[in-house]
Amino acid sequence: MLQIADLDVVFGTGRMRVDAVKGVSFAVAPGESFGLVGESGSGKSTILRAVCGLAPVAAGRIAVDGAAVTNPRSQTFYRTVQMVFQDPYGSLHPRHTVDQILAEPLAIHGLGNTEERIVATLKDVGLGPSFRFRYPHQLSGGQRQRVAIARALILEPKILLLDEPTSALDASVQAEVLNLLDRLRRERGLTYVLVSHDLAVVAYLCERLLVMRHGETVEETTAAALRAGTVASDYARTLIAASRGFSRGEPVAQPAGIAAQ
Repeated sequence: MLQIADLDVVFGTGRMRVDAVKGVSFAVAPGESFGLVGESGSGKSTILRAVCGLAPVAAGRIAVDGAAVTNPRSQTFYRTVQMVFQDPYGSLHPRHTVDQILAEPLAIHGLGNTEERIVATLKDVGLGPSFRFRYPHQLSGGQRQRVAIARALILEPKILLLDEPTSALDASVQAEVLNLLDRLRRERGLTYVLVSHDLAVVAYLCERLLVMRHGETVEETTAAALRAGTVASDYARTLIAASRGFSRGEPVAQPAGIAAQ
């Protein structure tokens, strides 16, 4: 469903040049959930932005459902691929109601039955019709993220790009949103590419993942290997250790794995 081959993303030139992504390749099958993990600045989110046309592709190939993407992206591309951003408050127009936020993509793509689609999509993400005429500031963080997910779903895409979709939420709300995303993928047959620094989130939602560092691939592995602590690289083992935290006055121990969610 999504294929990325030898992707390079470069910002700036000369002394200001930054090679944000260097020769990254991976493929995601239809209906699969694929994770991108690594420390801050490793290029995870930049890959998602490159896929949807928000970051410059210096080299490489991106294909969706077997067809190479064009620049600028076509309307067909955005009917197939949608993105959910990390900060739901920042990604929603503060002066638009939920109804306006969800109606806009339908108007852009010339789709009818606006009211029916909005009500049905809100129901799918666990929000009733009473939320239609509220503004983002009148919603909790979890409700705002549900609206952001609804906006991505309303065009009925095949692929969702998820950029740290739960990192701005409280722990209990994170679990609710993760369960929602898991249910939506099963019910709609969606393909996910999930960026997260939280290995437990990736192990819960994804089957396979790519470990990145400094814009490059460290290793490709499975969620089962992540939970069992049987990853191949020292860097991935360090990430697992860091995800387990520390005890005051004691060094961080190498873990056997990540607790199952």
